[in-house]
Amino acid sequence: MLVIDSQVHTYEANTPARPWHTVPNWPAHVTSDEMVAALDAVGVDGAILVSPFMLYRYDASYAVQAQRAHPGRFAIVKPVDPDDPSVADVIADWKNTPGTVAVRIFKGVQDGLDPNHPGLARILRAAARHDFPVNLHCFGNLDAATVLIDRHPETRFVIDHLGIVQPMEPPAPPQPWTDLPKVLELARRPNAVIKVSGACTLSRESYPFADIWDPLARVFDAWGFERCLWGTDWTRAQAIVNYEPTVESFRRTNRLSESERAMLMGGACAITYGWTPTTMRADAGNKPEGG
Repeated sequence: MLVIDSQVHTYEANTPARPWHTVPNWPAHVTSDEMVAALDAVGVDGAILVSPFMLYRYDASYAVQAQRAHPGRFAIVKPVDPDDPSVADVIADWKNTPGTVAVRIFKGVQDGLDPNHPGLARILRAAARHDFPVNLHCFGNLDAATVLIDRHPETRFVIDHLGIVQPMEPPAPPQPWTDLPKVLELARRPNAVIKVSGACTLSRESYPFADIWDPLARVFDAWGFERCLWGTDWTRAQAIVNYEPTVESFRRTNRLSESERAMLMGGACAITYGWTPTTMRADAGNKPEGG
């Protein structure tokens, strides 16, 4: 079974040479080599590197460097700035960067998401022109996100992190699935898919996170497995749960059939981004298929 993590973050230590914009409660560094070792340790074939907005804002240079070091294991997503009047040119240039598969709009609940912002329209038109999916970080702003998606039917959208506010540290909120009805309604938009990323951070239980599976079943029913992309959001999730449990809870659950698991944990991601890993992981052939 091909396993692709739809969202991970790799980065260097916080130094004057490449300073962080914010210092979150993440590991001090997860270099490209360290990320490959983490994937190998749990039998993940490849991952989508999302340049970490909290650390580097719109500078994706380290993600580019990481992909160049391991081109068969990583593809890249770059955040783009709605306030940059030349953002369409940035996207055009990004299309020519090897390993790139998408761009990202990062507007969390604290930032607001104004669907009338002219920069958003520039991004969405340019992304459609260059056949880039747009990753939309919009939890807390699902109503505005729905307006954007409806206004731009020619653009492909990837909803980050189930569209649901996820914690940066434990515990999960008492009612983490409050916005689930809006997420299910959003599934009616044929130009959108959803990342089932960071789901384990919404659990108020330990591994195997039994309390996430009923709400996830509603997501799968509404969106279809071909439009659901499993992912971990490691290393953001590291403050809550280690990498291995976020992989094994999906690989070993009896709530998925083998065909559903294969689509969720790799197939849908490959279809959405038009990318598959081409380098065998270090443990390939040493573990039975499926973990």
